[in-house]
Amino acid sequence: MAKTAGIIIIGNEVLSGKTQDINSHFFCTELRQLGVEVREITTIQDEIPLIGKEVAEFSERFDFVFTSGGIGPTHDDVTIEGIAQGFGVKVIRHPDIEARMRRRLGADLNEARLRMANVPEGATLLCADAPFAPIVQMRNVYVFPGIPKILQERFHSIKEQFRDAPYYLKNVYVRHGEGIIATMLNDLLVKFPQLMLGSYPVLDRPDYKVKVTLESKDQQYLTQALEAFVASLPKDGIQRID
Repeated sequence: MAKTAGIIIIGNEVLSGKTQDINSHFFCTELRQLGVEVREITTIQDEIPLIGKEVAEFSERFDFVFTSGGIGPTHDDVTIEGIAQGFGVKVIRHPDIEARMRRRLGADLNEARLRMANVPEGATLLCADAPFAPIVQMRNVYVFPGIPKILQERFHSIKEQFRDAPYYLKNVYVRHGEGIIATMLNDLLVKFPQLMLGSYPVLDRPDYKVKVTLESKDQQYLTQALEAFVASLPKDGIQRID
């Protein structure tokens, strides 16, 4: 069975449309390539009780939880407080983060900036040598900053620890519409119930009308399902397979 993940995007700015969320798409793409199944994405406000509730629930339901946003020196950066509340622990100031901040910022360090050294009690640090925003890990929850460039750099530095058995994927580009192939898709799932099957209409291509995706962690199972699907289609019904 695949490892599972949940993603929590934290920030009023996303919900208000002031900022476009690209972090969830990045997480989904990267985790799929690692063989991890993302089961749920939620976007929530910068509210301590809400963050705590969501994080605690996700932690129970999924193997990995990834949060994005709400880490910084300002009033709305309350992710750490929320996670601590969700797990019933205190917020503490991490001495290693504080020491690095004092060395780097010197006289420019103030109490607002020192909030970025706060972690839930019992948390560990990943990417601990990073000059800004190390990843805070609290149990199976990984706390990332919301800035996409930093988030992506941090994720790439630790992603191998999430690697699971890979997904195998085949794309079939079908010349017939979904109304014609729907029965074939349904029949395919009866024969191959463990197959992950997707059907996506395409409106702007003259050479095919639907992209069908077949996925499995069992390569032989996928091959058998692909052969069965291809055999069920009308003659000349396939534009290509990749």
